Amino acid sequence: MKKKKKEKTMQMVINLPSELIIEILLRLPVKSLTRFKSVCKSWFSIISHSNFANSHFQITAATHILTISATSPLKFQSIDFEINHHSVLLNHNFLLPRPYSYFQIKGSCRGFICLYCYIDIWIWNPSNGIHKQIPLSPLGSELLEYHLRHLYGFGYDPSRDDYMVVLLSYDPRANFSSHLEFFSLRDNMWNEIEDTHSAYLTDFGNPRAGSFFNGAIHWVAERYGSSVNVIVVFDLMERKLFEMPLPDGFDHDLEDFGLWIFGEFLSLWVKDYPNNTIEIWVMKEYKLHSSWTKTLVICANGGIPFYKPVCRTKSGDIIGKDHYRLVKYNDKGQLLEYLHIDRYVDDLAMYTESLFSLPGEL
Repeated sequence: MKKKKKEKTMQMVINLPSELIIEILLRLPVKSLTRFKSVCKSWFSIISHSNFANSHFQITAATHILTISATSPLKFQSIDFEINHHSVLLNHNFLLPRPYSYFQIKGSCRGFICLYCYIDIWIWNPSNGIHKQIPLSPLGSELLEYHLRHLYGFGYDPSRDDYMVVLLSYDPRANFSSHLEFFSLRDNMWNEIEDTHSAYLTDFGNPRAGSFFNGAIHWVAERYGSSVNVIVVFDLMERKLFEMPLPDGFDHDLEDFGLWIFGEFLSLWVKDYPNNTIEIWVMKEYKLHSSWTKTLVICANGGIPFYKPVCRTKSGDIIGKDHYRLVKYNDKGQLLEYLHIDRYVDDLAMYTESLFSLPGEL
């Protein structure tokens, strides 16, 4: 009896107009869609199509926080702050049995995470498990002992449907000459852009991942030889490197501020130690220096030495890391709640669920 009822229900679902089926599927999480590929051939075809993946990414856009715990073995965990602090351990068996003792997150884009280790780099979609190992650049390998101050980033070039890992490095053996390289996932190779660039240094021992925004990767760094902090930008489509100045009067040490994406704006967070607060600045019009505006002040309740904003939720709340906690503030800077996390969390970043594959993947 149960089997007949199930078959009848399935028949009713399949007989729904295809447009309605697509609209329903577009609003489901990736985990469910992966299972539903096996329902029937038509669903497999719908869910596997690139147009469906793009529409799903635009409509659903479920955000999660990925944490990496420096345990043995390494532990990867996905936390959803929107749904009752739901957290799951992620399957990362593709990394085993290689001798990884740590990973740094060098960027997040369209559901993919760029994981860096001193022996290689991985591009990984935690939602659907798609992954690819890429080698360190030849020059990056040669300058490995200086990697703690090199600038890495990860982004997407829509003009070529291509994901790119970018490395802006310097060579102290050659009067701090700089090198700009990028790995194209579509071409499966490293390329160097031969041009004259200033050498840029990041916070020593605390390398920042580049922030992907508006088709470009952004870093805060010190221009070598001038002690001037700037925003360094690499446009992925134009293959062009340039600088953007920080807000007027923005006189802070590099270790006390950072870049992130605040809703639809390129943004800066900065620690104001005398007032025990975190200031949030946004560039309201991209590339327009005069549009920098301080929009929010967060009272860090004594946790300012450890606090760092991570992402903004759909409802406008701000999630940040404060020592062994994830802390949520509302859009007025008021504390809402916090969640204790693994004390061994070594790095974390926000990513968005997606069905996307990498170029060349089926």
